Amino acid sequence: MKKFVEDVNGASVLPVLDGVSRNPVTVTIAYHVVPGREADFHSWGWAALRTSARQPGFLGGGVLVDGEAEWHVVYRFDSEDSARTWDNSLVRAEWAARAEGLARETGRRSVTGSKAWFDSQATREPTPAAPRPPPKWKLWLVNMSAVFPPVLLFNLLVLPYLADLNPLFRTLLLCLSVTAIVTWILMPRLQRFLKKWLYPPLQALRGRHKRRTA
Repeated sequence: MKKFVEDVNGASVLPVLDGVSRNPVTVTIAYHVVPGREADFHSWGWAALRTSARQPGFLGGGVLVDGEAEWHVVYRFDSEDSARTWDNSLVRAEWAARAEGLARETGRRSVTGSKAWFDSQATREPTPAAPRPPPKWKLWLVNMSAVFPPVLLFNLLVLPYLADLNPLFRTLLLCLSVTAIVTWILMPRLQRFLKKWLYPPLQALRGRHKRRTA
């Protein structure tokens, strides 16, 4: 029978099974997340856990944030064999590849037994909830700020020389050019510049962490 539980820090975790093995294995993988991609990594982590839930021996897991940019994804299995099978699986490799561009793996820890797991977690500070995605109106404003300048410049500087071109190809050229500029040049810079405005709860968390460290 499945039941929903919470970890010792109050963070929601995936379902676990009754009759847990006496020697379960908990694998904790640490990541350094690219600034501005915290919400994307949070979604990636939970999607990877939901996929891992279909692996034999999977008991549960969670996504934790600790410090300024250190995140942890926790996987719990009923035995070392189950954990090893999952680690060598194609599913695991595919989800690791999807994390490229979002985060860099910085460490891994494997703990055997329930007592060792709870002892290790007892030394951790309470983990706050992961940041929510920005409101849609903020995303709309950022997107508009990235799209408007290249569209304006294209219409003023390029389109006058393409008046004789077929409208279909002219529009296609506009879309290709603007999309490339927005995707690889403007949007990453805007997200870094506006990250405190887009993710104020995360910035408040970082401020408290810096004060505690000082």
